[in-house]
Amino acid sequence: MALILIVDDALISRTVIRKILKANAHQTVEATNGTEALEMIHLHQPDCILLDLLIPDPNGLEILKILQKQKSTIPVIVITADTQETARQKCLNFGAKAILYKPPKPEKLTTLIDQNILEKKETIL
Repeated sequence: MALILIVDDALISRTVIRKILKANAHQTVEATNGTEALEMIHLHQPDCILLDLLIPDPNGLEILKILQKQKSTIPVIVITADTQETARQKCLNFGAKAILYKPPKPEKLTTLIDQNILEKKETIL
């Protein structure tokens, strides 16, 4: 069981993702904008972050840049409707571990989360 931060301004997206994660025994915390996300990261130190790009104040790419500057070791998986290759490449350049397109397939999402959490734990050991 892991603590996952879901960052998305759309309630329906957060609800769908939350149901997938709870069905796989993960706990969740949520943020609807970049400011809340940064507060939640600081307060909860989640095991993984699921980040939408099109959130307000600051947006998802800016969050990735901030985490990269802070040398954060929390894995970030971007979940977005933006299918442009340039956006995908920027996310990877700023440290995202993976990019999924909305709506995420439950199996793919849970596999990526589990892989990234395991990698993080192995790195710490």
